[in-house]
Parts: sequence; structure tokens; C-alpha cells
Amino acid sequence: MNNLLLSLKIQVNDKIYVKDPETSSLGRKIIQESILLMDEIGFENFTFKKLGERIGSNESSIYRYFESKHKLLVYLSSWYWSWIEYRLVFITNNIESPIEKLNKAIMVVTQKIEDDSQTEHINESILNKIIITEFTKTMMTKEIDTENKEGFFLIYKRVINRLVAMIEVVNPQYAYSKSLASSIVEGALHQHFLKNHLKTITNCNENISPTEFYINLVARTLKS
Repeated sequence: MNNLLLSLKIQVNDKIYVKDPETSSLGRKIIQESILLMDEIGFENFTFKKLGERIGSNESSIYRYFESKHKLLVYLSSWYWSWIEYRLVFITNNIESPIEKLNKAIMVVTQKIEDDSQTEHINESILNKIIITEFTKTMMTKEIDTENKEGFFLIYKRVINRLVAMIEVVNPQYAYSKSLASSIVEGALHQHFLKNHLKTITNCNENISPTEFYINLVARTLKS
């Protein structure tokens, strides 16, 4: 599967960036180091000036790729969900059983992420930590409707709709497939956050994973 993933180019909406960072060594370095810096200091404290100092480049050179740190975060999120979508497609591709296929899909979108050595300049494990803590900030803005119309969240919505289709195969009579699918994807991020920071208000811990919780929840929901 890794070789298949490597042969496919992760697609990101070209309206998100000024210049595609994948087309130059500086652009790839911006992506690589922005992930590490954002993980270290958080999105609120992250600035292009600090990133420029880290990579040994002028702040203005970063603006040649992204017009704002918000757009950079949207780019990282889009890249992440595109990578998740590819994994989801390949892992579930040859599974005939609808419930087994759905469970595998739930696993892909809820499990703890390990770094993929096939993508040298992006550490998916650290990027996953950023998505857990910062992803909602890509949408909780005054520009959400405009950015949605421009397709900024198309890949994210496509991942959810793939789950919707699987849920509807398992139980065509279930009336809330979209709400359930979006709750799985969004909720898993929240459960990982609670597991890491607010442990007393979640059952997820070292022994119970968000994946286990959502597979159990979906099985019970679709049977009722």
C-alpha cells in the first residue's frame, strides 16, 4: 500500500496557496518545519517570522507560498485529509463485507497516526497532533462560507461522504448517516484531545482507544 500511496500525488486546492510548496526545496522545507514549529509552540504563537528564523530564510519568502498562517494551516489540514482519503480507499478497496469495510474505514479515520516514511518532508504523526488540536480553527472563522464555496474543505467533506456511503450500505434505513459520519470524524479528534488533556471526561485511555469506542458505537447504532 505504501508504494501505491507514494505513486499518487496528494492533491490540495490551488486556491489555498500562492505557490505550490511541493514544487521547490524551500517550499517543502516550509511545510516540514511549519509542522514541527506549530507542534512546539501552538498555532496562536506561530508566526511566519519565527518560521523564517527557523529555516534561515526571510519572512517575505514564506509569503511567496502562503498569504497568511491561516492559509498555511488550511493547506496542512487539506494535505492530511487527502492522505487519509488515500489510505481509506486502499485499505477498504477489496473488502466485500459491508460492516467489515465500515469498521476498517472507522479505524483509518480514528486511529493514532504513525509517521509514514514514504513522505520524507512530512511527519504524519506530528501533523496528526496538529489536526487534533488545531483543525477546528480552519473552519471557525468569518470566512468559512466563502472558503467552503472555493472548495477549501472539499477533501475533508469527501472523506466524510465516503463513510456516509458505507453506513448506508450497512443500514439503508438509518436516517442520520451524514450526522453519524461527521460525528465519527470530528468526534475522534475530540476524543484524542480529551484522552491527552482532559482524561476525567472520557473513557478513552491507554487501554480503550477512540477507534474501539466508535466501532462499538456505530455497531450499536446501526443495529437499533
